[in-house]
Amino acid sequence: MNQEIIHVYLMPGMAASPKIFEYIKLPEERFAVHYLEWIIPTDNESLEAYAVRISSNIKYSNCVLIGVSFGGVLVQEISKHIKYRKLIIISSVKTMHELPKRMLLAKVTKAYKLLPTKLATNIDAFAKYAFGSNVKKRLELYKRYLSVSDSKYLDWAIEQMVNWNQETIIPNIIHVHGENDAVFPIKNIENCITIKNGTHIMIINKYKWFNEQLPDIILSD
Repeated sequence: MNQEIIHVYLMPGMAASPKIFEYIKLPEERFAVHYLEWIIPTDNESLEAYAVRISSNIKYSNCVLIGVSFGGVLVQEISKHIKYRKLIIISSVKTMHELPKRMLLAKVTKAYKLLPTKLATNIDAFAKYAFGSNVKKRLELYKRYLSVSDSKYLDWAIEQMVNWNQETIIPNIIHVHGENDAVFPIKNIENCITIKNGTHIMIINKYKWFNEQLPDIILSD
């Protein structure tokens, strides 16, 4: 008897393209992988409304939702509107209480509105402004994996991330997090699968771990 094919939807991190999943390989006889992509938000669009729009691209019910970073926040919002089999977030947060202090401070002061997102149309200038002069390796990563440089999207995404108001953890969510994540420090994270030496981009450089472990995580009860 043929086994049921499990449909897996992957959502990349903020402004990133599905290329961040290029090394993720799940057994094709068991899983069908689909990639979700960022779209430009409408004027004053809420995260909930945006999640509903993205969910229209999910054609299979009882699917697995996997999101990285801000994509992990988005798949949590999507999970409120569709029937799903499993919800997995990577390098992300489960509630507003796991956000780092600098983001909570930015929420209070609205400092996020001062970020120079218009520089993102010139990714070299944006990377230098954001990260200093020693950015060659990081710049190469950005050029390869970032797909959305639209300042309207970036302004919206940063505002939604900083102001996310999820108070409680969604039941049965699975959280995979790196012990060296500089964006969402693990000291703020509860109840996660911890990846030794994992950073915020471990979906790219720890792909072997994910290829070995994701099938079991998805199929576990």
